[in-house]
Amino acid sequence: MVQIGNFFFKYRNWVFIPLYLALFIPSPLLAPEHRHRLLLLGLGITIAGQALRGATIGLAYIERGGRNKQVYASRLVTEGLFNHCRNPLYVGNILMLLGVGILANSWLYLLLFIPAFLFIYQSIVLAEEHFLRGKFGAEFDGYCQRIHRWLPILRGLRETFSGMQFNWRRYLLKELTTLYVWLLGIVLLLFYKYPELTGYDTALRNRLLFIIIPLLTLAYLSVRYLKKSGKMRG
Repeated sequence: MVQIGNFFFKYRNWVFIPLYLALFIPSPLLAPEHRHRLLLLGLGITIAGQALRGATIGLAYIERGGRNKQVYASRLVTEGLFNHCRNPLYVGNILMLLGVGILANSWLYLLLFIPAFLFIYQSIVLAEEHFLRGKFGAEFDGYCQRIHRWLPILRGLRETFSGMQFNWRRYLLKELTTLYVWLLGIVLLLFYKYPELTGYDTALRNRLLFIIIPLLTLAYLSVRYLKKSGKMRG
C-alpha cells in the first residue's frame, strides 16, 4: 500500500480531473422525487468540506506539495486543525467530492468513484505516515496515539480558533486552483442537473453561464497574477 500511495501522491493533482468529469456521466438517480433536498444536502456537505480545507490552511500551513513529487515534510505540523485530525485537508476533500456527488444525483458516482477515491487517499495517507514515522519516530507515534487519522476530535475546537489568527491571504493563494475548479463544477452541476433553476429555459441558462464562468475565470486569473508577481503574499 505504501508503494501504491507513493504512486498516487506523485499524480494526486490529476486525480480530480476524471473525478469531476465523472459527475456528468449518465447514471441512475439517487432520489428523483427529492431533487431539491439532494441539492441542499449536497451543497451543504461540499461547502463544509471546503470550509474545513480553508480553516486548515488558514490556521496552520503544511507543505502540501511534497518535494520533487515525493512525500516530504521539514517539520511535524500538529497545531491548528492538525491538533484535532491528522488529515483534515483530506477529510475536506472527501466531503467536497461526496457533496458534489450528491448534488449530481448520481448512484454511479457514489457507488463507484467515491470508493475509488477513498482507496487512493487511504494509500496516500499510509505512504505519508510511513515517511513521517521514519523521519520523526517517537514524536510522530505519540501524535498518532493522541489524534485520529480520519475522525476529527471536536473537543477544544473553540480554543483552537480563538488562539490562532486566520490567514485569509494564505488560504486564497494556496487554495486558489482548487477553489476555482470546485466553484466551476458546482456552477455547471446546478445549471445542467437542475434546469428548473432557470425555468427550463436553455437560452437563459446559456446566458447566465456566459456571464458567470468568465467572471470566475477573471477572478482566478487576477489572483493568480497577484500571486505570481509577488504583489499578494500569504
